[in-house]
Amino acid sequence: MSELPLLVTITLALAYALLGGLIARRIGLPPIVGYLVAGVALGPFTPGIRGDEHAIGQLAEFGVILLMFGVGLHFSFRDFWQVRQVAVPGAVLQMAIVSAVGFGLGRLWHFSVGGAWLLGIAISVASTVVLMRALMDRGWLDTPHGKVAIGWLVFEDLITVGVLVLLPVVAVPSSGSPWTTAGVALGKAAAFVLLMMLVGTRVVPFLLGRVVHTRSRELFVLVALTMAAGTALVSAAVFNVSLALGAFVAGVVVSESPFSHQIGADLLPFREAFAVLFFVSVGMLVNPVYVASHWGQVLVLTSVIVIFKAFISGLLGAVLPGPAHTALVLAAGRSQIGEFSFILGQTGLALGLIDANQYSLILAGALISITLNAFMFKLIDPAERALKRSPRLWRWFNHGQLRFDGPVDRLTGHVVIVGSGRVGRHLSEALGRLQIPRLVVEADPTRAAKLRQIGVPVLFGDAASSEILDRAGLDRARVLAITVADDASALAVAGAARQLAPSLRVVSRAATWEAAKRLKKAGVGQVVRPEFEGGIEIVRRTLLDLDLPAREVQRYVDTVRHEALDTSEHRTPEQTRLLEELVSATRDLDLSWIEIAPAAAVVGRTIGESALRTKTGASVVAVLTPAGVRVNPGPDVELAAGYRLGIIGTDAQIASATKLLEG
Repeated sequence: MSELPLLVTITLALAYALLGGLIARRIGLPPIVGYLVAGVALGPFTPGIRGDEHAIGQLAEFGVILLMFGVGLHFSFRDFWQVRQVAVPGAVLQMAIVSAVGFGLGRLWHFSVGGAWLLGIAISVASTVVLMRALMDRGWLDTPHGKVAIGWLVFEDLITVGVLVLLPVVAVPSSGSPWTTAGVALGKAAAFVLLMMLVGTRVVPFLLGRVVHTRSRELFVLVALTMAAGTALVSAAVFNVSLALGAFVAGVVVSESPFSHQIGADLLPFREAFAVLFFVSVGMLVNPVYVASHWGQVLVLTSVIVIFKAFISGLLGAVLPGPAHTALVLAAGRSQIGEFSFILGQTGLALGLIDANQYSLILAGALISITLNAFMFKLIDPAERALKRSPRLWRWFNHGQLRFDGPVDRLTGHVVIVGSGRVGRHLSEALGRLQIPRLVVEADPTRAAKLRQIGVPVLFGDAASSEILDRAGLDRARVLAITVADDASALAVAGAARQLAPSLRVVSRAATWEAAKRLKKAGVGQVVRPEFEGGIEIVRRTLLDLDLPAREVQRYVDTVRHEALDTSEHRTPEQTRLLEELVSATRDLDLSWIEIAPAAAVVGRTIGESALRTKTGASVVAVLTPAGVRVNPGPDVELAAGYRLGIIGTDAQIASATKLLEG
């Protein structure tokens, strides 16, 4: 296999990462810990198999591009704006304080000035991946506390992106003024961002729309990957900005297109795979011997990350407006460092600001802090109970509430319709007439465009992806209607929906009996087979035309529907019995509605006084008045012209009652 070194390296990296991730999950740690340890095992500082650092490093660059592209793709100015009063000052102050402490430690440990500042900034930022996963696991992502934590993180990431722009200027002094050089670098970055916002927001949706209408999934994925990598490379080559900034801006631009959710879903497997390789490559740089021989420095650095940074974040969260629970979530969520710290460290390593051993120190702090982060989140509830035991301290921490205005397009209590074929279109039209909010999920670009033209809310994408369904707000929806004709797609959608919203009511279409049974097992409440429903409707109408009682006909039809999913297409003994009862039911009885004429003798009399049953043999079972329907009316109900009486009896009895009531 010596002629395939890259393939061998990738296979080894993925296999080690898989094993490390499984072990980490089994003992309750984030998989990222397993990926980093897998990198250490593959690295040059440990015995055994050694991976190709150069090859993994090249793949890791692509992983950074996809990570940053994904961050930009999910960046929301609107969500960030709502938490700006807490996120902006909190992120700035926390980064400044922790960076200053990190700088002091770096100088104490003989880092260069630039390296010491790099160390401080690297330990001041937190991992997006770790924080979002922790919030999602606890159901806090869409809560006010989660929004503040994410907004804080986003602004911190933006500051870090700016640091990445200026790092080459700081590390490689030019002959001119450093202020001029920094100004030129920032000017180039600003020009790139402005160009992307002005031109990219027009070109990108047009290009994506063209590719989408080819109906080729492969081309759609390729254009998304090309945009992410191509924009990053062009930004680095032409504007001299980092690959990370280029990829982030590309993601922000693509997020403005109607195809952004599907791009996120399609690129998710690539992003996850290359992100794993990125974390493995980071772990390969850790020198366990150096870390072990400098355990005191590792312990101090980890204490700053886990304890000091948590304390500062929680204190700032308490000072800024917001409840105590938000401050505790911020403290726990920020007590770790991750991918941005790695990117900063790798950039500093490439620029000569730090050496490999110093980078190992940062990586060791990341590895231990990520491992301890799950434990930090478990301390939130005990800490809150402890604060409540001191009323004065609790009042100081819990001094405000966070209120958020949901986005204008945020649907609540809506019906999610998957597919806009004939069935989906009819359902969407009916809900529109009833003014019931609905959202159509459609993967066909032509249909999606037509729906938008007539004002129907539509989400473009493949609903079989949980990434797309998550955007449909299933946790806030009333019903999910799956109308796609393909059984495999319907099953995939039902499975993804059950994971996102276990209590949601689901109605699904099925083409075969087997698929209908599997959908029921997957938790779908109502399964409809169009061909079966067409056949049963013919049966229903035929039986009604044979003058069989409508209630008994409906009972038979309901039984057939209920038992159809548990049996074959053949009639069961229960259905046979019901059909026989239906056929042998009393055919002589019928129900008719007769309106009382003004000249009728019963006008102004009660039902008892009219002696209707005595004279005709028919019985009054209901009276329809302007005030509503009275079922089983008593003999004292007074009759008036225009009332409609529900009469039951034989044909002759009803004919006699009709004469009496119509005068």
